[in-house]
Amino acid sequence: AWGHMTPEEQQAMLSIIDRARGRPTASEVATESTASSAGSGASPASSAMPPRANTSQSRASQYALPGATLSYQGLAYSAELPDGTSKQILEPCSGHFEPGQMVAIMGPSGCGKTTLLDMLAMKKTSRYEGEVRVNGHLRDTRTFRRIAAYVGQEDCMPAHWRVREAVEFNARLKQQPGAKTASRKEVRRMVDVLLEEFGLAEVQNTYVGGHSVRGISGGQRKRVSIARAVAARAPILFCDEPTSGLSATDAELCVRSLSNISKMLNVLALVVIHQPRAEVVGLFDTLVLLTSNPGRVTYHGPMKEAQTYFRSHGFRLPASGNPADAFLDLVTPGSSNDASDELAKVFQSTQAAALEEAAAAAAATAGPSVVEMVAEMQGRDIRGMRVRKRAAPLSTQVAAVLGRKVRTTFRNPLAGGLTVFLPCVMGTLLGSVFQGIGDKSFLQQTSFFFILVTGSCFQSMGFMAELIQERTYMKYETSEALYDESVMALSNFLIDVPLALVGASAQILIAFTFSGMAHSLFWTIFGWTLLVFFVYDSLFACVAAYAPDAQLAQLLATPCLTIFMLFNGFCVSRGGSPPWFRWIFDLSPNFHAMQSIITSVAAAEGPEAVSFADMLGYRAGQEETALGVMVGSIVVLRFLQVIGLKFFNHIQK
Repeated sequence: AWGHMTPEEQQAMLSIIDRARGRPTASEVATESTASSAGSGASPASSAMPPRANTSQSRASQYALPGATLSYQGLAYSAELPDGTSKQILEPCSGHFEPGQMVAIMGPSGCGKTTLLDMLAMKKTSRYEGEVRVNGHLRDTRTFRRIAAYVGQEDCMPAHWRVREAVEFNARLKQQPGAKTASRKEVRRMVDVLLEEFGLAEVQNTYVGGHSVRGISGGQRKRVSIARAVAARAPILFCDEPTSGLSATDAELCVRSLSNISKMLNVLALVVIHQPRAEVVGLFDTLVLLTSNPGRVTYHGPMKEAQTYFRSHGFRLPASGNPADAFLDLVTPGSSNDASDELAKVFQSTQAAALEEAAAAAAATAGPSVVEMVAEMQGRDIRGMRVRKRAAPLSTQVAAVLGRKVRTTFRNPLAGGLTVFLPCVMGTLLGSVFQGIGDKSFLQQTSFFFILVTGSCFQSMGFMAELIQERTYMKYETSEALYDESVMALSNFLIDVPLALVGASAQILIAFTFSGMAHSLFWTIFGWTLLVFFVYDSLFACVAAYAPDAQLAQLLATPCLTIFMLFNGFCVSRGGSPPWFRWIFDLSPNFHAMQSIITSVAAAEGPEAVSFADMLGYRAGQEETALGVMVGSIVVLRFLQVIGLKFFNHIQK
């Protein structure tokens, strides 16, 4: 323990902690003092030489963010198993990080690397123990996202999004209102810097791409994800395995870019990384090394001191080669060089107490709060200032999300073409089958009305899979407090609904033209059929907000569609149905639309048609009730859609 260490051992440990904090050690201070004294006697010629310009430092002075320390005490996590028992995933650990550091969190599979990162990043949705502080202040769920950004393992972005648009999207929604960098010109300038630093300038106008859309490479996609997080100008950045699935070269480019930009902006970057190459290891300032079964810390200190630390405690390391490979061999249970238990014990007897003291000291020394940091970034007076959960005002959120929806939709030829083209084909087919039906008997015309109303039910069903896909990246973006879920719902409504409405209108218009029905009946048939379309569009959007995947969404929507189509008065009449099922007619949009259309047409056809409509159970003069039920259904379903988007299908960690 700390109290049993010799003064020399305590001094050595304090040196390690100072380096982990980014502070000079006592020996380094002495060296600098000696060098300064020697420099005072230098020749006039050498002292008169001008300092060399540093572009990165000049950029840093322009874009540097307020420094944020991150300390944690007693962080631990155990998972509940199906049999009711619990399994310890990560044992209690403490630590402290200073601004501007590149921190590598390494260890074998199952050691709790991502668990630790998610707890620090406030992404863990399960219950865990311990506390995390920023500048000595406990994190606040409402404001933490204003100073922190997170890059997950998955790159969830629209395929038809361009690289520059993706980075500008985050930059625009995360800019601090009132800050000097908040103007459009400054945002574009900062995006230029990020694209250049991450090696994306040459592909800035290329699609991000996806499974069916050709775009940038996997390594470039990962760099886009990191650039988006950095564009948020957050003093703390969390990255979960940003190099997974990348080639060694792409991984090095990715981490090197992140290292450069973190120094430029004074960002504390914590990166979970599995097995980096030797060149990547040297880019990190601090190493947190874990072992598994259960997850325990075996080292927490400067990366460049790790090999010396292990050797000083009797653990053998190769004289050459990749140090990361050697570290993982030591901490991987079951490996040929397994020393995980011994390393965990050594850590507890040497580093653990000092780290706990460092975390406790950081907790006792309160630095700038989130409000103060945001005020500094905005250049405002803190008095009376209130920090919102999201940086951008609602108007900016709508403009950004709606603008993206417009661009990605109309760049996709299938989105616009099939949505309009297929209904035109169906309208032509339906019109051809019922050509001249207006000159035939009323009984035959009812079949045409039934097919026309039923066809409008299916117009938006194909959008559910796309809505669920959009919901996936919406969840990632809203978890970063970029915009509110209702903004995405509004954007989808303003773009998807008009597209589907054009298709539905074209189908009805073409079919009506072929039918030869009286022109005086057009608006009655057209209006009620479109109302049915709006009801089912709202229904499918609501189902897509709650269903976990597209397959289940289809299964949930089909029974509703079938029941309402069955209880429409034509297939099953109100009088012929069991009494306990008759309430369904009052809710069925198909019944209300059919009733309003058929009673209007029957009134124009004559007494015989009116008698037939009465036999089907349709009553005239119910238009106001029908309108109230259908409009009310639309409003309720849209409200439930927003509730589903906001509170369901969260990313579980």
